[in-house]
This record gives sequence, structure tokens and C-alpha cells, in this order.
Amino acid sequence: MNPRVTPCAVPPGTLISAYVEGAQFVDSQRTFTREAERTALSHLLHLMAATPGWIDALMTTRNRVVKLLGLKDLGRLGHIDLNREESTYQVHDRLGIFTLLANTPNEVLVADKDKHLDVYVSLSRSDVQADGTREIVVATVVHTHNRLGRLYMLPVAPVHRYIAPLMLARIPG
Repeated sequence: MNPRVTPCAVPPGTLISAYVEGAQFVDSQRTFTREAERTALSHLLHLMAATPGWIDALMTTRNRVVKLLGLKDLGRLGHIDLNREESTYQVHDRLGIFTLLANTPNEVLVADKDKHLDVYVSLSRSDVQADGTREIVVATVVHTHNRLGRLYMLPVAPVHRYIAPLMLARIPG
């Protein structure tokens, strides 16, 4: 893995921290960037738009397989329009495979919810540090609701723990 990206605790006081209790899966990774002016939403949109093709191919395969099990087709992670003005995003808008739940300059919270599981993803940024950098944290929290949700997470959890740091490493240092 990239040495710039390291596991960390879900930052206290973030919007996603309210969803950690009782979760069946929690993953949180951090890196640092000198892009101090970029908002949390801008970071997330650029990360999703830069999704490697092989990850979107995995999503396509996932969508075909889980449809047989009664889960919904999420589409592609990288299906993001970078020409859309950031200020036009509103709560409940779609961002790739997720729905926007909250958006502040320092944190964006998205989710995908269904009868089997709820997935929450947050990208948060810290205040600018003395060296001009900001800490960027991507945290994922999953609550499963039934056996199918738990079964789904068996292969997804290790793949997520590989892909999340890989994606976060794409944020310029």
C-alpha cells in the first residue's frame, strides 16, 4: 500500500461518527494534502471521477451478481460529472452510487441504503495545519440488517480495505 495513506480512527465530531455505534463494518483511512482550498465535496467528486476502470468493472460484475440475490444495481462508482458546479449539489442528490446526506466545506456524507444494509461514506478534512497541509479522512460505516447483508459483506469488506486506501492515495500530497 501507499505509505502516505494510513488507517486511523473515525474522527470524533464528524457527521459519520454518529453512525459508528452498532456498525458491523468500520474502516477509516487518512492522508495529507497541500490542496488546502479544495472542499471535502470537491475531493470526493475528484476521487470518484478518477476511479480506475478495473474498479468500475468490479462494480459492473457486482451489479450483475447481486441482482440475482435481490440487491439493487448501484451503477458505477466513477459516474461523476466534473463539469457540474459544486454549489448545485443538494441533499438527496445522487453522487455516483451514493445519495448525498450532508455537505459542509469540511465534510461530505453520502450513503446507500436498502433493506439488507446501509453504507455511509464520509470524506472529511481537518483545519489547515502549520505546514500548510490538511488531513483528509475517508471513513466507511456499514450497518447490516439481515443475513443477506452480512453475507454480502464477507467478500466486500476485504476488497473495500484494499480499494479505499488505493483511492485515497490519488489525492495529491
